[in-house]
Amino acid sequence: MNNEQLIKSAHVWAVIVLVASTVFGIARMSDNMIGAQNSNQNNNSNSNTSGNVNSSRNKNANTSSRNAANPNATGEQAAMGNMNSADQKFVMDAALGGMMEVELGRWAAQKGTTDGVKQFGRRMVDDHSKANTELMSLASRKGITLPTALDQKHQAQITKITRMTGADFDRAYIKMMLSDHKKDVSEFEKQSTKGADADIKAFAGTTLPTLQEHLTMIQALSGTTGGGNSNSNSNHGGSKNSNGNGNSNRP
Repeated sequence: MNNEQLIKSAHVWAVIVLVASTVFGIARMSDNMIGAQNSNQNNNSNSNTSGNVNSSRNKNANTSSRNAANPNATGEQAAMGNMNSADQKFVMDAALGGMMEVELGRWAAQKGTTDGVKQFGRRMVDDHSKANTELMSLASRKGITLPTALDQKHQAQITKITRMTGADFDRAYIKMMLSDHKKDVSEFEKQSTKGADADIKAFAGTTLPTLQEHLTMIQALSGTTGGGNSNSNSNHGGSKNSNGNGNSNRP
């Protein structure tokens, strides 16, 4: 009986050891699998982080390369940021009008029959050439390409007047300058107060007094050359017109 009990006891212990070994082995395998999964997750996370960092670096590098290739791009975008269609139209109209004033001024200085017309023509050349240069510089900073030649409409006006001679030329020139400067003063006044772009607004404001002075001058010439009375509103100050009557204060 003692031998049988020993044998049975040995069998039981063998089974216990076997079961314990199996359980321990399964536990080890489970731990290894969990460890492997965590390692893979960490690797994937590190890989994704590295990829994001590289992607961000590549984007920054590309942006830097574009800015280096075109350093004026950012400045032009910022410069154009506050401009609207009205500002751009004002700049284009001012450029064309300025070129016409200079061209007709040269003709007036040569063909005018009175000292007044000749002097006014020279004044147009000097003042509008200066304004045109300032406007060209401003437009360049804003990324606007100005016309380098007059359009068909303005060229036709010049051709019509320059075909005239003597007193006819003087009257036609004065009449045109009177009309143009009334329009110019009105447009520059509007732009100097309501323009969206600060730089263009400032240009209009600094140029306006010169245009108002031109208007006063041409109003005087209109009265002395038989061009008739010409009342015009102008903020150039005081009550003035070609024959001393009426107001020249422009709203």
